[in-house]
Amino acid sequence: MTTPTTGFASFREFYPFYLGEHSNRTSRRLHVIGSTVVLVLIGLVLAQVLSPWWLFAVPVCGYGFAWVGHFFFEHNKPATFKHPLYSLMGDWVMYKDVLTGKIPF
Repeated sequence: MTTPTTGFASFREFYPFYLGEHSNRTSRRLHVIGSTVVLVLIGLVLAQVLSPWWLFAVPVCGYGFAWVGHFFFEHNKPATFKHPLYSLMGDWVMYKDVLTGKIPF
């Protein structure tokens, strides 16, 4: 059963759709790079190496790399526009799946 707000009954139901929207290897690589930059920036701010002002760069880096992947390589609209929470969750699950070798980098 789908829900009116997401169109998917659960994240488990959404994730295969999400992976289908990320079938291009270059797009996946850009997502991984963006997510890694996000983690590095947050880590450097927490370690007080960078000013907290750098946290404003987090969404720019995370979404910037991902959106380049979608618009120039996948040729589709990011799932973030219609499914923001599930899409954010999907980014991190896909990141883990790439790092663990479940999905090719």
